[in-house]
Order: sequence, then structure tokens, then C-alpha cells
Amino acid sequence: MRHRWLAVATSAALVAGVTAGCGRDSGGGEEAAREVAAGKATGEITVWAMGTEGEKLGEFAKAFTAENPEAKVSVTAVPWDSAGQKITSAIAAKATPDVSMIGTTMQGEIAKTGALDPTPADLFAKESFFPGAWDTTVVDGTAYGVPWYVETRGIFYRTDLARKAGFPDGPKTWDDLKAMAKAMQTKAGAKWGINLQPGKTGSWQSILPFGWSNGAEIAGDGKYTFDTPQMTEALTYYQSFFTEKLSPDDLPQGALEPAFAKGEIGSFMSGPWHVGILNDQGVKGKFAVAPMPSKQSSTSFIGGSNIAVFKDAKNRDAAWKFIQWLSKPDVQAKWYQAVSDLPAVRSAWDDPALSGDAMLKVFGEQLNSAKAPPSFPTWTQVAAAFDVEAEKVCVGGSDPAAALKAVQSQADSIGTGS
Repeated sequence: MRHRWLAVATSAALVAGVTAGCGRDSGGGEEAAREVAAGKATGEITVWAMGTEGEKLGEFAKAFTAENPEAKVSVTAVPWDSAGQKITSAIAAKATPDVSMIGTTMQGEIAKTGALDPTPADLFAKESFFPGAWDTTVVDGTAYGVPWYVETRGIFYRTDLARKAGFPDGPKTWDDLKAMAKAMQTKAGAKWGINLQPGKTGSWQSILPFGWSNGAEIAGDGKYTFDTPQMTEALTYYQSFFTEKLSPDDLPQGALEPAFAKGEIGSFMSGPWHVGILNDQGVKGKFAVAPMPSKQSSTSFIGGSNIAVFKDAKNRDAAWKFIQWLSKPDVQAKWYQAVSDLPAVRSAWDDPALSGDAMLKVFGEQLNSAKAPPSFPTWTQVAAAFDVEAEKVCVGGSDPAAALKAVQSQADSIGTGS
């Protein structure tokens, strides 16, 4: 899964370090974003990027310098597991690069320090991006940076087993998902009808989509709102896959893909990176992807990474011009072809490399309604508390209503940090 789950854990390091001693400039998030001067970019643009993006961006950016020959893009590849501390230290020392990737779940914490430059309104139209992705850049009403790439979740299923189970086109509703998982065991011979995360680290990314699809909101009026009938119903439904022995609660790491290839697991919830992984497992042509099953709606989680400019940037205008270039639809499509990152810019999906792929089309359509957690600076702390309670529900059989009351109590104690 490459870096997809790592940003969540990495950002926890920011909570204690960045927010101590780094206040906002006067005006904070409400200050008007300054315009960027016209003309080509010049000078050196320093960039930090994590994971595969950090390895590939330097070479890819040569196309930008070809258009801006007096500019130079210098990329430093930063491991995800040290990214939080590195950004923390740079902000404290006022030694930030011009530009950095910002994991979507890190955005609130970093923006709250006052270290990020507000997004220039003259360069970017929020309507160009998927709504849920743009929302991840907004903290206290102000956008900091833009979405760079996105990902979301769907239901992968073995088409041969789904046919035997009576769901040749996959599940469309909550009832379908439950019935298909059962029939994959009773009619198609799978050991497990589905694999869902049993409350381990990052499981909120799997559970919250069911809450959102049931009309739940986990934040409102500037506070967390986990303890609601809609979220309780969603967590109870999610728990039922474990209590009814439709999903394993202790699947060893690395066991999912081989078990899916053997037909031992009929379906699972994951993101677009799994397409390539499954093809490498030898099941190409034997699986498909369905959108998240609907209750009141079909709503998934939107993740990925933003890209932002620091207020202490030495080459601010050129930095924003570089981000503007990365946000061009044709450049987004080329970046997908180079790295397999899904474009955050909606019109980039018109490129045949994306529009011609049936599975990617499912994820592209899902992105239109996908949601992100609130951009509160304390989100990673609250998410960790949610994961602990979710594991008690899925593995230990705890009462979902009581678990959500516990999450709410901890969230109230932690606060939003705003």
C-alpha cells in the first residue's frame, strides 16, 4: 500500500512539537491571500516530498523547468516515518523549504501553527478539484495549499464468487453487502465473505464511510459529534460482519491478497493501489470494484496528499507557480502515468489513461461524493482513540453505543485545538 496509511501515524508527531511555541501571525487564517506576480518562475524552488513522490518528482519537474528555464526545482525525498519530526523542526527553526507535501490528515495541525501561506485566490479555483479533497486544505475557513493527488475506497470482489453468490454486479446497498458476504460462504465456498479492518490503526478510514453513508456527521458547530444514532447504527452494522463470522478479526499482515487470489476471501474494502497488487497475484480479470454500498448515500473516505507553500519560503511566487503547474489537468494526468497517483483535479480524469479504465472509473465517480474527517488540529489524537474503541467493538464484542460514548468523551476532553 506504499505510503497510503503512513501519513496518519506520522502526523501524530506534530501534535506535541509544532503547536508549542509557534503561534499564528496576526490576522491568522482570515488574512487575504496575496496575489502572485505575473511572468515565468525564476530562481531555486526547494521542495520536500515523501515516499514514491519524493523519489520521482525531481525528474518529473524537468518539464516545468523546460517551460521556466530560469527556475530550478530541488526536491528532497523525505521518508514518511520521519516527515512529521522534520517538518516540526523546520517550522520551529524557521528553516522550511519553499514547498512541501502535506498529508491530508496532517493539514490541520500544520496550518494551525501559522507556518503555511494561504492559497492565492488568483491562481486556483476550488471548483476545479474534488470537493472532499479541497475541504482537506481548509482550516478555520482559509485554504492552505491545494490537493495534489487523491485516493478513496471501494469494495473489491471476486467476480466468479459473486456470480455464484447471486451478485454478479457486486453489492449496491448495505443489505446487498451483507447478503453477498453470507452467500460467498454458503454458495461460493469462500472461508470469509469479506475482509474488513477489525479496529486496528487507521480503521476509522474504513468505518467512517459507513457512518457518512448513513447520514452521520462526526463534526458540527466547531466540535466533534461521534455519539449520534446514525453513527451508532453504522458501527453496529460494521460489527455484525465480525459477530456473524463473515470477516476475520485477526488476518495476518500480507495474508489478504493470497487468500483473495485463492478464493478464500470473497471481497474486501480498499483503495485503487490494490488493482496492481491483485494483478501481480495472478487474478487479473477475475475481480471487479464496486462503489461503497449505499444506505442514505454512497459515501467513501477521501485521502491523499496536499501540497503547500510555507510563509517562510524564500521563493514564494515561483513556489506557487510550480504548484499551479502541478495542478494543470494534463500535468496531473502525466503524473498519474508516472506514479499512479490519482488526480485531484476533476478534468484530468478526461484523459484516456483514466477514463478508459473501468476500475478507475469507479473510484473517479466515488471521489465526487467522498468525504474527509474534519481538519481540526487534534484529529490524529481523536482518530487514535476511535481506533482503540473500534477494536473493542470488532474483536472484543463491546457495545457500539458505549464505545461511541467513550470516543465522544475522549474527543471532548482532547478538544478540537481550534
